[in-house]
Amino acid sequence: MRDAYHEELDSIGEGLVEMARLVGSAIGRATTSMLDADLKLAESVIAGDQKVDDLQHDLEARAIALLARQQPVATDLRIVVTSLRMSADLERSGDLAQHVAKLARLRFPQSAVPHDLHATILEMGQLAQRLMAKAAEVIITKDVDLALQLEQDDDEMDLLHRTLFQHLMDDRWKHGIETAVDVTLLGRYYERFADHAVSVAKRVVYLVTGEHADEIQAATATATPVEGS
Repeated sequence: MRDAYHEELDSIGEGLVEMARLVGSAIGRATTSMLDADLKLAESVIAGDQKVDDLQHDLEARAIALLARQQPVATDLRIVVTSLRMSADLERSGDLAQHVAKLARLRFPQSAVPHDLHATILEMGQLAQRLMAKAAEVIITKDVDLALQLEQDDDEMDLLHRTLFQHLMDDRWKHGIETAVDVTLLGRYYERFADHAVSVAKRVVYLVTGEHADEIQAATATATPVEGS
Protein backbone atom coordinates (compact mmCIF):
# COMPACT_ATOMS: atom_id res chain seq x y z
CA MET A 1 0.00 0.00 0.00
CA ARG A 2 2.80 2.39 0.93
CA ASP A 3 4.65 1.53 -2.29
CA ALA A 4 1.58 2.55 -4.29
CA TYR A 5 1.36 5.73 -2.23
CA HIS A 6 4.94 6.74 -2.99
CA GLU A 7 4.51 5.81 -6.64
CA GLU A 8 1.59 8.25 -6.73
CA LEU A 9 3.76 10.93 -5.12
CA ASP A 10 6.43 10.30 -7.77
CA SER A 11 3.83 10.49 -10.53
CA ILE A 12 2.76 13.92 -9.31
CA GLY A 13 6.38 15.08 -9.66
CA GLU A 14 6.52 13.61 -13.15
CA GLY A 15 3.37 15.50 -14.05
CA LEU A 16 4.96 18.75 -12.92
CA VAL A 17 8.03 18.06 -15.07
CA GLU A 18 5.81 17.40 -18.08
CA MET A 19 3.93 20.65 -17.48
CA ALA A 20 7.20 22.58 -17.23
CA ARG A 21 8.48 21.09 -20.47
CA LEU A 22 5.22 21.82 -22.27
CA VAL A 23 5.08 25.46 -21.22
CA GLY A 24 8.78 25.93 -21.94
CA SER A 25 8.25 24.65 -25.46
CA ALA A 26 5.11 26.78 -25.78
CA ILE A 27 6.87 30.06 -24.95
CA GLY A 28 9.60 29.26 -27.49
CA ARG A 29 7.11 28.45 -30.25
CA ALA A 30 4.93 31.45 -29.36
CA THR A 31 7.96 33.71 -29.72
CA THR A 32 8.71 32.27 -33.15
CA SER A 33 5.09 32.71 -34.21
CA MET A 34 5.26 36.34 -33.10
CA LEU A 35 8.51 37.25 -34.83
CA ASP A 36 7.80 35.27 -38.03
CA ALA A 37 4.07 36.13 -38.19
CA ASP A 38 3.42 32.38 -38.35
CA LEU A 39 -0.33 31.95 -37.90
CA LYS A 40 -0.29 28.14 -38.00
CA LEU A 41 2.31 27.97 -35.26
CA ALA A 42 0.41 30.52 -33.15
CA GLU A 43 -2.76 28.46 -33.45
CA SER A 44 -0.93 25.32 -32.36
CA VAL A 45 0.35 27.08 -29.22
CA ILE A 46 -3.14 28.37 -28.41
CA ALA A 47 -4.72 24.95 -28.87
CA GLY A 48 -1.91 23.19 -27.01
CA ASP A 49 -2.57 25.08 -23.80
CA GLN A 50 -5.55 22.79 -23.18
CA LYS A 51 -3.14 19.92 -22.52
CA VAL A 52 -1.42 21.97 -19.82
CA ASP A 53 -4.79 22.75 -18.25
CA ASP A 54 -5.79 19.09 -18.36
CA LEU A 55 -2.53 18.06 -16.71
CA GLN A 56 -3.07 20.58 -13.94
CA HIS A 57 -6.62 19.39 -13.31
CA ASP A 58 -5.45 15.77 -13.20
CA LEU A 59 -2.58 16.59 -10.88
CA GLU A 60 -4.86 18.54 -8.55
CA ALA A 61 -7.36 15.69 -8.44
CA ARG A 62 -4.66 13.15 -7.59
CA ALA A 63 -3.07 15.40 -4.96
CA ILE A 64 -6.39 16.06 -3.25
CA ALA A 65 -7.20 12.35 -3.33
CA LEU A 66 -3.87 11.62 -1.64
CA LEU A 67 -4.59 14.19 1.05
CA ALA A 68 -7.96 12.61 1.69
CA ARG A 69 -6.84 8.97 1.65
CA GLN A 70 -3.39 9.07 3.19
CA GLN A 71 -3.43 12.22 5.37
CA PRO A 72 0.32 12.72 4.80
CA VAL A 73 2.49 14.51 7.36
CA ALA A 74 5.92 16.16 7.42
CA THR A 75 7.84 15.92 4.13
CA ASP A 76 5.08 14.04 2.28
CA LEU A 77 2.59 16.76 3.17
CA ARG A 78 5.01 19.41 1.90
CA ILE A 79 5.36 17.49 -1.37
CA VAL A 80 1.61 17.39 -1.97
CA VAL A 81 0.85 20.98 -0.96
CA THR A 82 3.88 22.42 -2.75
CA SER A 83 3.06 20.43 -5.88
CA LEU A 84 -0.39 22.01 -5.96
CA ARG A 85 1.18 25.45 -5.82
CA MET A 86 3.76 24.62 -8.49
CA SER A 87 1.06 23.33 -10.80
CA ALA A 88 -0.70 26.69 -10.51
CA ASP A 89 2.54 28.50 -11.44
CA LEU A 90 3.03 26.25 -14.44
CA GLU A 91 -0.58 26.56 -15.61
CA ARG A 92 -0.26 30.34 -15.48
CA SER A 93 3.00 30.11 -17.45
CA GLY A 94 1.10 28.23 -20.15
CA ASP A 95 -1.50 31.00 -20.21
CA LEU A 96 1.24 33.59 -20.72
CA ALA A 97 2.69 31.66 -23.67
CA GLN A 98 -0.82 31.48 -25.07
CA HIS A 99 -1.16 35.27 -24.67
CA VAL A 100 1.96 35.76 -26.80
CA ALA A 101 0.54 33.46 -29.47
CA LYS A 102 -2.84 35.21 -29.38
CA LEU A 103 -1.14 38.54 -29.97
CA ALA A 104 0.70 37.00 -32.92
CA ARG A 105 -2.65 35.81 -34.28
CA LEU A 106 -4.27 39.19 -33.70
CA ARG A 107 -1.64 41.08 -35.72
CA PHE A 108 -1.28 38.50 -38.51
CA PRO A 109 -0.17 38.90 -41.29
CA GLN A 110 1.99 41.58 -39.68
CA SER A 111 4.25 41.12 -36.68
CA ALA A 112 3.41 43.01 -33.49
CA VAL A 113 7.14 43.55 -32.96
CA PRO A 114 9.03 46.26 -34.90
CA HIS A 115 12.12 45.00 -36.65
CA ASP A 116 14.45 46.99 -34.39
CA LEU A 117 13.09 45.10 -31.36
CA HIS A 118 13.15 41.61 -32.87
CA ALA A 119 16.50 40.75 -31.27
CA THR A 120 15.33 41.83 -27.81
CA ILE A 121 12.07 39.87 -27.99
CA LEU A 122 13.90 36.83 -29.36
CA GLU A 123 16.34 37.01 -26.45
CA MET A 124 13.48 37.30 -23.96
CA GLY A 125 11.75 34.29 -25.47
CA GLN A 126 14.91 32.19 -25.43
CA LEU A 127 15.69 33.20 -21.86
CA ALA A 128 12.16 32.37 -20.73
CA GLN A 129 12.53 28.92 -22.28
CA ARG A 130 15.90 28.36 -20.59
CA LEU A 131 14.56 29.43 -17.20
CA MET A 132 11.66 27.00 -17.44
CA ALA A 133 13.99 24.21 -18.56
CA LYS A 134 16.10 24.88 -15.48
CA ALA A 135 12.97 24.86 -13.32
CA ALA A 136 12.10 21.43 -14.75
CA GLU A 137 15.61 20.23 -13.90
CA VAL A 138 15.20 21.52 -10.35
CA ILE A 139 11.95 19.56 -9.97
CA ILE A 140 13.74 16.40 -11.09
CA THR A 141 16.99 16.79 -9.15
CA LYS A 142 15.73 18.68 -6.08
CA ASP A 143 18.99 20.63 -6.36
CA VAL A 144 18.64 23.54 -3.92
CA ASP A 145 21.73 25.40 -5.19
CA LEU A 146 20.45 25.24 -8.76
CA ALA A 147 17.04 26.41 -7.61
CA LEU A 148 18.53 29.42 -5.85
CA GLN A 149 20.45 30.33 -9.03
CA LEU A 150 17.24 30.92 -10.93
CA GLU A 151 16.55 34.20 -9.17
CA GLN A 152 19.94 35.49 -10.28
CA ASP A 153 19.22 34.27 -13.83
CA ASP A 154 15.95 36.19 -13.71
CA ASP A 155 17.90 39.44 -13.31
CA GLU A 156 18.75 39.13 -17.01
CA MET A 157 15.04 39.10 -17.87
CA ASP A 158 14.49 42.19 -15.75
CA LEU A 159 17.28 43.93 -17.66
CA LEU A 160 15.73 43.00 -21.01
CA HIS A 161 12.37 44.23 -19.77
CA ARG A 162 13.88 47.60 -18.89
CA THR A 163 15.52 47.72 -22.32
CA LEU A 164 12.09 47.47 -23.94
CA PHE A 165 10.81 50.39 -21.91
CA GLN A 166 13.83 52.47 -22.84
CA HIS A 167 12.90 51.99 -26.49
CA LEU A 168 9.28 52.90 -25.80
CA MET A 169 10.21 56.07 -23.94
CA ASP A 170 12.73 57.18 -26.55
CA ASP A 171 11.70 60.34 -28.39
CA ARG A 172 12.69 58.60 -31.62
CA TRP A 173 9.95 55.95 -31.24
CA LYS A 174 8.10 55.98 -34.56
CA HIS A 175 5.92 52.87 -34.47
CA GLY A 176 2.75 54.35 -33.02
CA ILE A 177 0.61 53.79 -29.94
CA GLU A 178 -0.84 50.40 -30.91
CA THR A 179 2.59 48.87 -31.37
CA ALA A 180 3.77 50.46 -28.14
CA VAL A 181 0.90 48.76 -26.31
CA ASP A 182 1.70 45.43 -27.98
CA VAL A 183 5.36 45.64 -26.99
CA THR A 184 4.45 46.65 -23.44
CA LEU A 185 2.18 43.62 -23.11
CA LEU A 186 4.81 41.29 -24.57
CA GLY A 187 7.42 42.53 -22.14
CA ARG A 188 5.04 41.90 -19.27
CA TYR A 189 4.21 38.38 -20.49
CA TYR A 190 7.86 37.35 -20.65
CA GLU A 191 8.70 38.98 -17.34
CA ARG A 192 5.82 37.22 -15.58
CA PHE A 193 6.68 33.89 -17.25
CA ALA A 194 10.19 34.16 -15.83
CA ASP A 195 8.78 35.03 -12.41
CA HIS A 196 6.70 31.84 -12.43
CA ALA A 197 9.77 29.75 -13.30
CA VAL A 198 11.58 31.31 -10.34
CA SER A 199 8.55 30.67 -8.13
CA VAL A 200 8.57 26.98 -9.08
CA ALA A 201 12.25 26.74 -8.14
CA LYS A 202 11.64 28.50 -4.82
CA ARG A 203 8.87 26.06 -4.00
CA VAL A 204 11.28 23.17 -4.59
CA VAL A 205 13.65 24.78 -2.08
CA TYR A 206 10.84 24.79 0.48
CA LEU A 207 9.89 21.23 -0.40
CA VAL A 208 13.45 19.99 0.23
CA THR A 209 14.48 22.12 3.20
CA GLY A 210 11.27 23.23 4.87
CA GLU A 211 12.64 26.78 4.64
CA HIS A 212 11.74 29.55 2.23
CA ALA A 213 14.33 30.45 -0.39
CA ASP A 214 14.45 34.09 0.75
CA GLU A 215 15.31 32.97 4.29
CA ILE A 216 18.15 30.76 3.04
CA GLN A 217 19.53 33.51 0.81
CA ALA A 218 19.39 36.03 3.65
CA ALA A 219 21.16 33.63 6.01
CA THR A 220 23.84 32.94 3.41
CA ALA A 221 24.40 36.64 2.83
CA THR A 222 24.74 37.24 6.58
CA ALA A 223 27.18 34.35 6.98
CA THR A 224 29.38 35.48 4.07
CA PRO A 225 32.25 37.63 5.41
CA VAL A 226 32.66 41.06 3.90
CA GLU A 227 35.88 41.34 1.89
CA GLY A 228 38.61 43.08 3.80
CA SER A 229 36.95 42.61 7.19
